[in-house]
Amino acid sequence: MSEKNLVPSRLLFYLITISMVFLIVSSLFLFQFSDKIFIPGSVLNLVLVNNTSIPFKTSVRDEQIKPYQNSKPFKKSGALGYEEGKTCEPENSLLRVYMYELPPEFHFGLLGWRGGENQTWPNVNNPSKIPQYPGGLNLQHSMEYWLTLDLLSSNTRNIARPCSAIRVLSSSLADIIFVPFFSSLSYNRHSKLHGLEKFSVNQMLQTKLVEFLKGRNEWRRFGGKDHLIVAHHPNSMLVARRKLGSAMLVLADFGRYPVEIANVQKDVIAPYKHLVKTVATNKSAPFEGRPILVYFQGAIYRKDGGAIRQELYYLLKDEKDVHFTFGTVQSNGINQAGKGMASSKFCLNIAGDTPSSNRLFDAIASHCVPIIISDNIELPFEDVLDYSEFCVFVHASDAIKKGFLLNLLRGITRKKWTRMWERLKQITQHFEYQYPSQPGDAVDMIWKAISRKVSPIQFNVHRKNRYYRS
Repeated sequence: MSEKNLVPSRLLFYLITISMVFLIVSSLFLFQFSDKIFIPGSVLNLVLVNNTSIPFKTSVRDEQIKPYQNSKPFKKSGALGYEEGKTCEPENSLLRVYMYELPPEFHFGLLGWRGGENQTWPNVNNPSKIPQYPGGLNLQHSMEYWLTLDLLSSNTRNIARPCSAIRVLSSSLADIIFVPFFSSLSYNRHSKLHGLEKFSVNQMLQTKLVEFLKGRNEWRRFGGKDHLIVAHHPNSMLVARRKLGSAMLVLADFGRYPVEIANVQKDVIAPYKHLVKTVATNKSAPFEGRPILVYFQGAIYRKDGGAIRQELYYLLKDEKDVHFTFGTVQSNGINQAGKGMASSKFCLNIAGDTPSSNRLFDAIASHCVPIIISDNIELPFEDVLDYSEFCVFVHASDAIKKGFLLNLLRGITRKKWTRMWERLKQITQHFEYQYPSQPGDAVDMIWKAISRKVSPIQFNVHRKNRYYRS
């Protein structure tokens, strides 16, 4: 072939080669920056060039979405509740919960509810028709009620709620098994003997509950370690607690429990339901709008660790900017306490018959900086909340020294107090019980606390199963 004929052929070859290279580079460029991706991100994420992996960003949509933040608005929707636009399906939830179908006498029947034939649960679709929990001091231990309602609503359409926990209908699919016994209500309302009764309704229900659980394969499988029992009132479950103590318990504190039954490793501390009204953030009085330095109103003469209340009363009662008086829920006492706390810079939370009391959560709802004088107190959600940001802790032995407490509080500057007050307004939502539950409220926080306890339980169970022979 002549030299003249080779020139066009070579030129054509070079043009084709350059065009192909340009086409490949352009395609990669378009795949990287286009909003419309036609090849899965998993393919584009790894391109081998000279045996070196080069990551490519496909688009904003393929990048990791930030985890849910409580400050974001809650998106309401219809099917089974939504959080951040996700349907509350078991695979999307933090915690899959199986709930026993206990007869109503263990739960809503204690509220006087009577369903139809073969009806175990009330219809939770209409909040106005749900049996109401008794008011007054009963309410402070009502966690059992709110958690049960929340589980029922997780399978109910048109109820918008977080996806932290969802009820599953098979125990084999569950992370935890919930026992729907209103133990605090049972103690408060049904622990007295009537007429010729030898056993109270409360004792009878606990005995029947032990018999029921001990007979279940679910309990025998892990010795009850994957079961959840709410026993928030310190005197609830007195008959059954030793027999069922292997379960995870939801408690107010560990004051009346031996360590082998209740401890911080396996159990969850839940906040009391506060009794005073929550102060709206935009109506919360600042430093200058709170003329009372220290506030306490409640029972003064207590037993056990609560004897310190009497000592503090005699130290503080005559101070001009201190309100320290006896008070009860009677005669409009709750409203008076709410107004007093909302007008005070600091509110005393002193150990009583047990290390904890509802007073701490009344103070939080009032944006009154809590002064915690209870050396053995356990606090809800302390693995995710730093209470030192909005509370002041004082050892009991220091608090009863003459002048110590007032000198400490008067030494807290306006700037420091305001910082704690601002933090109180941010975290108040974590101590609100409501139905339906909302992201970051007390019910949601309890489920999340339970989920953080589940992994260690499963770890220990799996280790013990290493050499098990069926």
